[in-house]
Amino acid sequence: MSARPDRPDPAHDTGLLSPVRAGTPVEDAVDDRAWLQALLDAEAALARAQARLGTLPQQAARTITAAARAERFDVRAIATAARRTANPVVPLVAHLTRLVAAVDPAAADSVHRGATSQDVFDTGAMLVAARALRIVRADLAHVVEALGALAAEHRDTPMAGRTLALHAVPTTFGLKAAGWRQLVGDALRRTDDLLAGGLPVSLGGAAGTLASYLEYAALDEGAGPNGPRRAEDYLEALVDAYAAETGLARTVLPWHALRTPLADLAAALAFTAGALGKFAADVQVLHRTEVGEVAEPSAEGRGVSSAMPHKRNPVLSTLIRSAAIQVPPMAAGLTQCLVSEDERSAGAWHAEWLLLRECLRLVGGAAHTAVELARGLTVRPDAMRRNLALTGSAVATERVAAALAPALGRARARALLTAVARAAADTGRPLAELLADHPDVRPHLPPASLAALLDATTYTGGAGPLVDRGLGRVGTVPRGPSEGAVASSGAVSP
Repeated sequence: MSARPDRPDPAHDTGLLSPVRAGTPVEDAVDDRAWLQALLDAEAALARAQARLGTLPQQAARTITAAARAERFDVRAIATAARRTANPVVPLVAHLTRLVAAVDPAAADSVHRGATSQDVFDTGAMLVAARALRIVRADLAHVVEALGALAAEHRDTPMAGRTLALHAVPTTFGLKAAGWRQLVGDALRRTDDLLAGGLPVSLGGAAGTLASYLEYAALDEGAGPNGPRRAEDYLEALVDAYAAETGLARTVLPWHALRTPLADLAAALAFTAGALGKFAADVQVLHRTEVGEVAEPSAEGRGVSSAMPHKRNPVLSTLIRSAAIQVPPMAAGLTQCLVSEDERSAGAWHAEWLLLRECLRLVGGAAHTAVELARGLTVRPDAMRRNLALTGSAVATERVAAALAPALGRARARALLTAVARAAADTGRPLAELLADHPDVRPHLPPASLAALLDATTYTGGAGPLVDRGLGRVGTVPRGPSEGAVASSGAVSP
């Protein structure tokens, strides 16, 4: 069975090798047809913007807009034709012009008027990014909400803090969840920043001077009594009108070879992937058989092994982590495209396209997956307490050393606890027993006090208040300048 002519052959890219985004909403927002529609939207918006200023007939703009529908184009034919021109805008414009001419021959002259391929493609890319980021943004907000609920519920649930893969000192699961929430909230704020003005239209003409737009405007009767007369006034008005028609931001200078918008997108997408990846990596560790402190939400057939009937693998965190590993090097590739020669690059511009799409759909897939993971995560406080006791109170030796420091001195107290903890591990004797028998401990810490100090479940420091601060219940956690914007903007709240 052949593919529909208005859709790419599904055999080309079904997501078989990228299950993290397969079947998620972001796929439709960034697939070939979505890109084609975005390019057509850019063309139609440009015609409407020029018509606003009286430099293009209103009827021509209406005809162009009506013809600019992706279902009227053969995506595959445009893709193959693009091999002759190195970009898909040239064959797209040719086909759009034919469609317009069939309805109104006079309007055909208004298609792509004054534009260059990069004006249309870059504007289309920003439209695709905006549409995908709105999907990502909604999912990030859901993740923030779910992680906030976990943090609040488990504000005081003790568990082992782990550093360099080993038990360190106790913490709470609430603080861990609040940390995940903070990272995802930071990603949400970066996404909001992009959607609030970081995705601009592209207008530059052939070499970034907008000369062709000015020339056509001067030739058109609409540039006379009813239109702007000065070049600078017309350029300002055109950029404003184009931004209004697309819903994108305006830009100060043409950015054909000034790739800040792509670099900003790359940075935000890489950060978002990393923030979600941190959440996923922690879940994988806590999900291990020998740890068992959390479990992913179950579903029919999810996590099954092709060989081992007993296994239920943590597939949601695995999918998220796979995206988090892939996105940063792709984002680095986008950033590398800042090194763009002349007024349009022969290769660097073209190299951005697939990298941007992959970053968008991997991050979109990861964010969508993270919603289910955060909402359905099973927390096992009993397992956390059990694991916390594995070292026989050793995770609380820091507190005992602090209690002995006034009498013995900090260095001596620490050395004593190090030696006793090693002896407990070597001999198998309880740490509390060894400390109670130690001549340097007995005079200063009676058994009851020692037992209280070694109770790991009560040695969680400021974890509870930190959770409250992270959730915005009281005060604010000191932050750097960029993080302060999160608190002040409220971006971590869905």
